[in-house]
Amino acid sequence: MQEISNRSSIRVIEKIIDETPTVRTLVFSDDSLSNVLPGQFAMVWIPGVNELPMSVMVTEEKGKAAFTVRKRGASSTALYDLKVGSQIGVRGPYGNAFTIKGGKILLVGGGTGLVPLMRLAKFAKPENEVTVLMGSKTKDEVFFEDMANKILEKNKHHVIACTEDGSYGQKGFVTDVMEKLIGETKFDAVYTCGPEIMMHKVVQMANSKNTFVEASLERMMKCGIGMCGSCCMDDVLVCHDGTVFDGTFLAKSKEFGHTHRSKAGILENY
Repeated sequence: MQEISNRSSIRVIEKIIDETPTVRTLVFSDDSLSNVLPGQFAMVWIPGVNELPMSVMVTEEKGKAAFTVRKRGASSTALYDLKVGSQIGVRGPYGNAFTIKGGKILLVGGGTGLVPLMRLAKFAKPENEVTVLMGSKTKDEVFFEDMANKILEKNKHHVIACTEDGSYGQKGFVTDVMEKLIGETKFDAVYTCGPEIMMHKVVQMANSKNTFVEASLERMMKCGIGMCGSCCMDDVLVCHDGTVFDGTFLAKSKEFGHTHRSKAGILENY
């Protein structure tokens, strides 16, 4: 059983990888987080700023863990702007994990939602045939393509980049490409992470084909341990009961893909 800590441990950023003009991966040493299951997350404290939930990125080095962050809000920008030698606080891992099925599996990710899917790819079974759909707006925002091919080099696999403007790979939304794929190929399981509107469409399509599907959700999380209630969705707490939920549960949800909560806990429509 993995050790779970509710106290932050201080870690030092050892390496920074620029993935795109707005996305970076921060690498640090952490034996526990380096071995998390696909779908689990950590709470990351940026000193003097805030604490954020982050999926744990895979690394090639033993004992190393990483966070991939997009420069967006105040807190994520502060994390993005850290330098080699900067300190962060980490606690976890928290949450459940993806259930990896045999046969042909489809991974559908958008933006930094690809992070837990890269770890899932690392856990793929030898007999898995894996197709990875990577959604981005433009060519400049495509990342992890080479890494996915390397992780899956021993599996029969296909890595397909999709850009909304058609500047690279297949043109259109990643869900458009998925719709075409599932019409041609029978998958045994679908896994997704990314913007909730995207995941909602992915789950709907998989359910329409009676295909097992799981989604890793991102909601407003302040504690990560089910105490504050900020991440409540229907009658569950995403940080405590998830973040991975299956298509059967999500099909019954009145909030998934429809509403989300602000920092003040107010329910808002997408």
